[in-house]
Amino acid sequence: MDEIRIGIFGVGFRGLHWLRLIDSMDGYRVTAIGDIFEPLQERALSELNDRQGVAAHTAYEDMLADPNIDAVALCVRAKRQGAMAAQALEAGKHVNSEVPAAFTMEDCWRIVLAQERTGLVYLHGEQARYAGFFQAWRDMVERGELGRVLYCEGEYIGYPGTLRYHQDWKTGEFVPVEDLPERPDARPTWSHLMDPIYYLPHELSPILMTLDDRVTQVAAMSTRKPSYAHPEIDRADIQVALMKTEKDAILRMACGYTQPQPPSWTHHHYYQVIGTGGMLETGRTSRDRPKMWLAGSQMHDMADVDWRYQRPDAPPEVLASGHRGTDYYVHAAFRDAVLGRLPLEFDVYKAVDTAAPAILAVESINRGSMPLEAPDFRPSESRPKGEMPRQPMALDS
Repeated sequence: MDEIRIGIFGVGFRGLHWLRLIDSMDGYRVTAIGDIFEPLQERALSELNDRQGVAAHTAYEDMLADPNIDAVALCVRAKRQGAMAAQALEAGKHVNSEVPAAFTMEDCWRIVLAQERTGLVYLHGEQARYAGFFQAWRDMVERGELGRVLYCEGEYIGYPGTLRYHQDWKTGEFVPVEDLPERPDARPTWSHLMDPIYYLPHELSPILMTLDDRVTQVAAMSTRKPSYAHPEIDRADIQVALMKTEKDAILRMACGYTQPQPPSWTHHHYYQVIGTGGMLETGRTSRDRPKMWLAGSQMHDMADVDWRYQRPDAPPEVLASGHRGTDYYVHAAFRDAVLGRLPLEFDVYKAVDTAAPAILAVESINRGSMPLEAPDFRPSESRPKGEMPRQPMALDS
């Protein structure tokens, strides 16, 4: 195989971006698109460089039965996303799935078992881990420059406005909260109901990569629902998870998307790593630079460092791919793994390592911030590959 015949299911805002990027990359050929909203199908087909022979599917099962696809790019932004990823693996298709990977522990296990039984490629399409500064941070941790890492923070406090919480069920068009009185066909999307902490992977994935670690325990807290900032949206404004890792580090991660923020918070994300030998952090506003301090290096304060999301060696087509160039590496990693060019670093176990803590955080909130144990999804003497553990954790919240 020298190219991947891929079908893209879910061609709304994010799916359309994936389609444009995949269609422009070598090693891919888009042979099918799909969406439950037929008007979005036509829009997606019109974006392709060559739509000749590209099938359009309304039912997901029809796409999985299509013999002209080898892989599925999944961008549905729905609670069933994890189950749909597992379903594709079970149908013999490689899967590149948008964030979050899954919303239940049952679906995490289903993805793991399907990948183990089929040997197909599953990628959780989390892009922040490919940022240039995280590559630098990981190298510093591996070299021991920070000593023993004790504490990390990650925040994704974004404010996209009120556009993506309701959708016209006839056209698939998003409807802002302000227009709801004039749009009777608008219904709440999954984003309207989804706990913000489910979007933890964009903070957790790169931090766990940096530390080469996994979460073992989770407790979380939340402001109440509905939103204080926008009462029409039935979700909390801020949720925070506190986590313990296998290597004995403490992580604090926060998510919120309905709280207005300063226009200078252009990056939305904030990260910090503290060890016995130094500390690293990103800037909070467009004026801030990332900072570093190393013990024993004659440094009296944090020093500005010009770390960026963009990699210095990235060609122009990579930088134009979205999220300051990191989107390209998601699809390059998937392509290279499917075609056998390179092994997949962000494997299925690391994928569910980022999904499960978010699921447990929601359950912890529902249980009054009770601490919960996170499973290790890797095979062991007590769990042979392809088999469920004897006492699986199933917290379907």
